Amino acid sequence: MNIPSDLRYSKTDEWVRVEGDVATIGITDYAQSELGDIVYVELPEAGRVLQTDEMFGTVESVKAVADLYSPVAGEVVETNSAVTERYELLNEDPYGEGWLIRVQLTDPSEVEKLLTAEQYRAYIEERQRA
Repeated sequence: MNIPSDLRYSKTDEWVRVEGDVATIGITDYAQSELGDIVYVELPEAGRVLQTDEMFGTVESVKAVADLYSPVAGEVVETNSAVTERYELLNEDPYGEGWLIRVQLTDPSEVEKLLTAEQYRAYIEERQRA
């Protein structure tokens, strides 16, 4: 299971990469592996303002439909149209080409409240034991 150490993670299996005051958000390798082959993605339009933990879209796989939640608050400044055209990017490259949205952060310090890679790995292991 790939959990890059330079990202932050939510307990709803989204990752965040911050560059300046913009956060790129996607689903984790763990999430995509649990979902299986992804067949549909629904993402918000640019300009939508998200609150922390607000649902912003869905990912549908052959196994299930999963809601996507924003780990941070801010305005959507970009949506990755590549994943809405090639859903397999989420399975093949969840931390690279498979990113979902970019958000102009309302409060950049909010990212510090998210899980580190080490904390996220422990959280997944705990869930798998339950």
